[in-house]
Amino acid sequence: MQETCHRCGAELPADSGESPFCPHCGTPQLFLSLENQSVETGGDPAIGADGTPSTGALPPPLPRQVEWKTAIRCAALVAAIAAVLSLAAIRVDALSMLSFLWIMSASLITLGFYQKRRPAAWMDVKVGAHIGVVVGICLAVELGVAAVGAGLMGRFVLHSMGNFDAQMSWIIAEGQRRSQEWASAPMPPALLALERTPEFHAGYALFYFAFGSAVLLVVSTLGGAFAGLLRMRRRTLV
Repeated sequence: MQETCHRCGAELPADSGESPFCPHCGTPQLFLSLENQSVETGGDPAIGADGTPSTGALPPPLPRQVEWKTAIRCAALVAAIAAVLSLAAIRVDALSMLSFLWIMSASLITLGFYQKRRPAAWMDVKVGAHIGVVVGICLAVELGVAAVGAGLMGRFVLHSMGNFDAQMSWIIAEGQRRSQEWASAPMPPALLALERTPEFHAGYALFYFAFGSAVLLVVSTLGGAFAGLLRMRRRTLV
């Protein structure tokens, strides 16, 4: 007769006698009868710190819900592909939509790679959200490195940052115009001059990068939780 785990309900393999733990959730499958132990040894069972009978043996370690080494590798791979696509989209406009869709679905793709390499790993909403956080961090780091590398190459080697500078100047000028329309008094000339400096442009770009990284982290976490929910239901149906 096929045995099932008393905790997660998953079927235990036929050779489960080789290991006393469930391969899906890590729950121990062997039970020790204190009454039989006291009869065989001729003594009373030990009393734990909470006053309940105890065998005196240390409990097994809690199973890891996430195989982090595999999860980080999968997340780094998906983020690297996203960085390559984002760099290619700068030259080829047709790849912009593909790059956007890959970044938005990075958590779903990562969990697919993760479960392909670890098919017996436990999966639920919490596990998916935890992996989604790692995906968001990897995306922010690798996209940031790719953007900085492309900017340095374009600025000092290819000398092709004219369009970026023109766009940044237009954004700053448009912001100044709207601020003057909303403000009751005109903006000080010193502030207007500060907003035209390269240092202000760099700070403006860093602010948008930090804001985009926060958005990526939230989207990846929610996407990971959603993917974990879908994969948990699929495992239950099987």
